[in-house]
Amino acid sequence: MVLFCLLTNVNMYAKLSSRIVRFDLFTLYLRQPELLFFASMDLEKTKEQLINVEKEIASCQLCPLYKTRRNIVPAEGNPHAEIMFIGEAPGAREDECGRPFCGPAGKFLDQLLDSIGLQRADVYIANTLKCRPPANRDPLPEEKSACRKYLEEQIAIINPKIVVTLGRHSTETYLPDLGGITKLRAKLYHRANGIFPRTSLPTADDAGLYFFPLYHPAAALHNGAMRQTLLDDFAKLPAAIAKVKAEIEKTKKDKIKQEKL
Repeated sequence: MVLFCLLTNVNMYAKLSSRIVRFDLFTLYLRQPELLFFASMDLEKTKEQLINVEKEIASCQLCPLYKTRRNIVPAEGNPHAEIMFIGEAPGAREDECGRPFCGPAGKFLDQLLDSIGLQRADVYIANTLKCRPPANRDPLPEEKSACRKYLEEQIAIINPKIVVTLGRHSTETYLPDLGGITKLRAKLYHRANGIFPRTSLPTADDAGLYFFPLYHPAAALHNGAMRQTLLDDFAKLPAAIAKVKAEIEKTKKDKIKQEKL
């Protein structure tokens, strides 16, 4: 009865906005029961923070894209996700419905998630840009710069264990000067805290951020041979998450030891 009441109460607060997936709390309980109490206590605060960022994006005029967009595409997903995906920019379908990855590339992303036992309700999905570039052209440097503060606020609020960058533009935003996506893909990279220019919120339990670059799902739509490559690369993600958790736990233990000295 206590569990039922708690699940019911949390489910009321799970309806954060039209852009937040109404994740299955029973699934959360089965997969990560230790997060249920945290979710029930902290969800309202997280909701307010994400909606505030969404309001900032809606009123943003830092680049010309606000003049041509139909809808902003802030992000969507589980506000307590361990995995955050960052794509490049909204396409025509995303601009129409205001949701990231709701077109053909999104359908393949759903299949990729399913291949490792996940659903959209388990993860958080955002883009480097929050508005569609005209004719689906590549994001310009000044556009990525204008949107970066909103993306980093979302990262700090979600506080994921791992950030999966999808495609060249997303990857080079956070892993510059390390090489191209072909070289970096399906490998784990760590960045210490302090990468956010606008916020001092901690990330991943003070352990910094871990990045796992992958090809963008749209690559498989243009080149059928990329489909298996993406499936193979996605299959490496669970092991990467396990490694991150182990490193975070080690960081915690080392910090406790230092505090006792």
